[in-house]
Amino acid sequence: MINHHLSQVNIARMLAPIDDPIMADFVSDLDRINGIADKSTGFVWRLKGEDDNATALRVFEDDFLIINMSVWTTKEALFNFTYASQHAGVMMKKKKWFHAMSDMHMCLWYTKEGHIPTPAEAKERLKYLNEHGESPYAFSFKGQFTVEEALNYTPKN
Repeated sequence: MINHHLSQVNIARMLAPIDDPIMADFVSDLDRINGIADKSTGFVWRLKGEDDNATALRVFEDDFLIINMSVWTTKEALFNFTYASQHAGVMMKKKKWFHAMSDMHMCLWYTKEGHIPTPAEAKERLKYLNEHGESPYAFSFKGQFTVEEALNYTPKN
């Protein structure tokens, strides 16, 4: 049987350009938080640009939209990093740096072990989640889908 990992994407719309003083605290914390992720139990991979983070990568036409992508061994491992590490403290301050988003801005999906998801793949999964709701193809932490359900699921057109 092929082993699977959990991929995730989250996006955020910045209140100001990344080099604006409004974003300074966020930017100054990036290396520390990414370092915590890199050393977390279950961490596999994260999207990086030249600055060892993904803030300079332009995946969307909107220059204020930034992307974060990573792969984890399990949903529990990602959950523990997100909500039970120092990352949780940064999330509590997100209103200082980012607009509230009405659409889903985080999406999870299963991938084969060794697969590195692309930003295009992540955008497609996030779009699917926003258009069709939770499914084994694209879900949030609330989704209780198994790898087997994901393998047997046929996405809607």
